[in-house]
Amino acid sequence: MKSVKDLGELRGKRVLIRCDFNVPLDGDTITDDGRIRAALPTLTLLKDAGAKVVIMAHLGRPKGQVNPKYSLAPAARRLGELIGADVKLATDVVGESATATVAALADGEIAMLENVRYEPAEESKVDAEREELAAKYAALGDVFVSDGFGVVHRKQASVYDVAKLLPNAAGFLVAKEVEVLKKLTESPASPYVVVLGGAKVADKLAVIDNLLKVADTLIIGGGMAYTFLKAKGYEVGTSLLDSEKIETCAGYLEQATAAGKQILLPVDVRVVSELDIPARHASEVTIVDADGIPADQEGADIGPKSEALFADAIAGAATIFWNGPMGVAEIPSLALGTDAVAKALAASSGFSVVGGGDSAAAVRNLGFADEAFGHISTGGGASLEYLEGKVLPGLAVLEGEN
Repeated sequence: MKSVKDLGELRGKRVLIRCDFNVPLDGDTITDDGRIRAALPTLTLLKDAGAKVVIMAHLGRPKGQVNPKYSLAPAARRLGELIGADVKLATDVVGESATATVAALADGEIAMLENVRYEPAEESKVDAEREELAAKYAALGDVFVSDGFGVVHRKQASVYDVAKLLPNAAGFLVAKEVEVLKKLTESPASPYVVVLGGAKVADKLAVIDNLLKVADTLIIGGGMAYTFLKAKGYEVGTSLLDSEKIETCAGYLEQATAAGKQILLPVDVRVVSELDIPARHASEVTIVDADGIPADQEGADIGPKSEALFADAIAGAATIFWNGPMGVAEIPSLALGTDAVAKALAASSGFSVVGGGDSAAAVRNLGFADEAFGHISTGGGASLEYLEGKVLPGLAVLEGEN
């Protein structure tokens, strides 16, 4: 992949840049601006080089419809504050406003197109529809820079198709993410510990399959742990369970043992009888052993013995990758396991990577600075697919592959 530094003289050139500004909002207030901050090195370089910067980004899932709820206005305001310059927001994606806004840019100025997912063709599975939209994007730029790592696993018009139409390069964010993930898959320092959490075991099975080849220890927490506990014959009550994957999980436990690897599961859990995640409410929390979950209770976080077990494994690691909270981290009484894992990573002398998405938001909401970790990824799904060994379209196209 070419670096943004390989693009030559940029003064006066229109640089079309795909960023990932899919930030969490409370109304129109951004609650975690980490993804915007992560784009600043590339955007600052382009601005200082005198480029006419044209940002493409998305927010949420408007499904091809214009919906003010998903406007990028909050992201444009926050970027302006962070970069110390006015960011002009077009009121459409490739229409009259976009054309006029880009045409009015002076050297070193920044414009943002509205949410690219307002365009029905952006996420189309029909190549010709995406390509037609990509041609409209390309008409607004002279070169293309890919700096939205959180979307490089998507074959979308603003990620993949437009990169085939203009001279392209990877921004600093994408280049850094690839460098870190290569380190995790090709040459991780040992012992290598992978911590996986989150709700759905099915989302992580391919990652487990691939990482069992390179990791020394896999720690499984969060909602996905209960399918593994069920595979061991434990009662899991009303906890999250993927009954179709129980045999698969049992197979991974056997495979790890045969390969001399370790899969660590919770030895105790925090359980509740009622849980309302949208309302951020849980009934009284009690702690039980992992093989003693009552039939009418739901596991919602790892317990203190599990916290100590997991922290001990992390403390002895040279490389750690973590993706997914250990419990319902939105509720303070059920965020203790996630907090314990974050503290263990922050205290580790090894190279620690927090794998984007819910994990990144959780550590920031718990008060941890980004600098406490070796790297915080901006792309949860993209990071996982890379670790699965999949070809990511948004990266392949930068390497000249179609």
